[in-house]
Amino acid sequence: MKNNRNLHAERQEELLQLLRQRFEKNMDRHQDLQWVAVEERLLAAPEKLWSLDAMEQTGGEPDVVGYDSQSGEYLFFDCSAESPKGRRSICYDRTALEARKAHKPANSAMDMAEEMGVEMLTEQQYRLLQQLGEFDLKTSSWVITPEAIRKHGGAIFCDRRYGHVFTYHNGADSYYGARGFRAALRV
Repeated sequence: MKNNRNLHAERQEELLQLLRQRFEKNMDRHQDLQWVAVEERLLAAPEKLWSLDAMEQTGGEPDVVGYDSQSGEYLFFDCSAESPKGRRSICYDRTALEARKAHKPANSAMDMAEEMGVEMLTEQQYRLLQQLGEFDLKTSSWVITPEAIRKHGGAIFCDRRYGHVFTYHNGADSYYGARGFRAALRV
């Protein structure tokens, strides 16, 4: 990704305009929220704008999906129809990446999320996203895996097929062209 976690003024303005347009186009994802308040939070947190840009640049199409009244934070998820294209063909984490003897993927989902300054969705967050639309009809997305599963070499991923959201398991070192990860960011 990028080393400098500040966007140039021109890119910041482009990103804010894109996010505003997506926000206004998809009001069903964030009823009762106002863009002016979201933008105010974003302008006060340039490092979060950088992370949203990383989500956008890798194909995530981030949008506001909620508001935490206790913390005052807005919650952004990747809302692209399919798992973000720039984050596919990756294994689950660094341990899995290092365990592969041959045909290693370029990166891992957990490492990419850290580089981007975001978190991977949990299974519960993934299911919340699926209440806002139909996502991953052709792809799948790694989600945060409980340690009890991960310690045995596995990891979990989700997708939507046949009108239902499914959670599956696979070896954490596996990777496929149609599997990536979706990110969450609190602003």
